[in-house]
Amino acid sequence: MNEVAFWTSPAVQACGWSVMTIGLYLVVKRVYRRWGRWWQMPLALTPLLVIGVVLALHVPYRDYYNSTGWLIVLLGPATVAFAVPIYEQRGLIRRYWPMLGAGMLAGTATAIVTSWAFASLLGIDGSLRLSLLPRSISTPFAMNMARDIGGTADMTAVFVVITGVLGSILGEFMVTLLPLRSALSRGAMLGVAAHAAGTAKAHELGTEEGSVAGLLMILVGMLNVFGATIFAALR
Repeated sequence: MNEVAFWTSPAVQACGWSVMTIGLYLVVKRVYRRWGRWWQMPLALTPLLVIGVVLALHVPYRDYYNSTGWLIVLLGPATVAFAVPIYEQRGLIRRYWPMLGAGMLAGTATAIVTSWAFASLLGIDGSLRLSLLPRSISTPFAMNMARDIGGTADMTAVFVVITGVLGSILGEFMVTLLPLRSALSRGAMLGVAAHAAGTAKAHELGTEEGSVAGLLMILVGMLNVFGATIFAALR
């Protein structure tokens, strides 16, 4: 095998791009832990750095995706792992399930209705509108759902990341501005509004906040799947 063939082989490409992506994430994560600025959030800054590298090297998106697609598969186990702190805080959840349920229903309705209304306001229709509907659930569920209802999974992933980043940033400010004294209220707000990104932010605030956010992220995801499917059928 000559040198050109070696560097362009799928295995080498997959290894190189995967190492680059993971490496950038780890570096950004250390930077965020050190300074904690909102624009240094790994979910926000890492994709921008990756895009910069891909554009600088003139690499087609499909080539990059084919090399790093296995990372998306890991989102499923990562989401399931949130069950551990949920189990540890089951007593808290058992005591406040009526309030959690009310917040979950309100958040689900708000996410779907605002997505539909926003698309209608901007004249977005077809597969792009359907890609927008699952924006408020975590990425592995959202991408599969987008395919099922006729949307575009790649576009849905973009909408999910934007929702998570903005929700996490705004949620952090709202925690300091609003009189949210209980761990329940802070975790519920972040979990409902910003799914996995919000849950990660909630874990920074405390164990109880993270457990509540993780629970609502999962339950809101299930309700969004149900609700968005109905909206898609009525389109």
